[in-house]
Amino acid sequence: MRIRISPRGAIIGAATLALLGAAAVPAMATTHEKAKPTVVLVHGAFADSSSWTSVVRQLRKDGYPVRAIANPLRGISSDAAYVSSFLKGIDGPIVLVGHSYGGAVINNAAVTDPDVKSLVFIGAYVPAKGETLGELNERVVAHPVPALPVVPTEVPGGVDLTIDPAQFRAAFAADVDKTTAADMAITQRPISAAAFGEPSAAAAYTTIPSWMLITRNDQAIAPDLQRFMAVRAKATVTEVTASHAVMVSKPSAVTKIIEQAAR
Repeated sequence: MRIRISPRGAIIGAATLALLGAAAVPAMATTHEKAKPTVVLVHGAFADSSSWTSVVRQLRKDGYPVRAIANPLRGISSDAAYVSSFLKGIDGPIVLVGHSYGGAVINNAAVTDPDVKSLVFIGAYVPAKGETLGELNERVVAHPVPALPVVPTEVPGGVDLTIDPAQFRAAFAADVDKTTAADMAITQRPISAAAFGEPSAAAAYTTIPSWMLITRNDQAIAPDLQRFMAVRAKATVTEVTASHAVMVSKPSAVTKIIEQAAR
C-alpha cells in the first residue's frame, strides 16, 4: 500500500519541519555554550601527575574534562614545548593549571595556544620574561623560607635534584599524613638543576587572565614571594593554610579556584 500526501499536506509538513528546525538551532547553541573547558594539570618538581588524583576526581564529579600531564622536568623551554604539543590535541577552551615549577612551564606554554582562556597558579613560580627561578628564590622577602634540602645526582648531561627523603615531609608536605608523605618522598621525580637557571622566554599572565592560590605554610616557595608574583601578574588571589603539597592536603581549595577560573 502506498500513502499519498496531498499538496496541502506537503505544505503543512514542510512548515512543521521548518519550525522544528528553527527550534532545534537555539537548543544546539545553548548546549554548546554550556560545554565546560578542559582542565589541564601540570605538576612541578619533586612530584608526579598522581599528586593531582583527588583534584581530578572532584573536577570530574563536577563535569569537567580533565588531563594531567607528566611534566618532563628538564627545563622551562623544553617542558613548555612538551606541554604545548599536548595542548594541540585538545579541542575547545582550556584552563591551564600549574603547581610549583609547573607554574613557570604553563606561563611559557600558554602563549602558543589561543585556546588557553585562563591560567591557575597553585603555590607556583610565575616568572617575568627573562627572569630565572634562581633569581626569584634569591629575592628578598619579609619572611623567607630555608633552602630546600636537595640531593644532587650526576646524570648524563648534567645534574638532577631530589629532596632528601628524610626531610621531604617537613619541606614539602608537612600537612600530609605521614604514610602518604613517605610514599611521595619515595616516588618523587627529579628535576634538572639547570631548570632553575634558565630564563623564562615568555610571561603569559600579561595577556591571559590568571588566578593564584597562595599556600601560607609553604616551605618550598616563600608565601611572601608568591604574593609578590601574584600582585605582579594581577592575578585573582586566594590564600589557604597549607603546605606546598596543597593539591594533596587541600584538594577542595585547589578545585574551587580552578572552577572559578573555568567560569
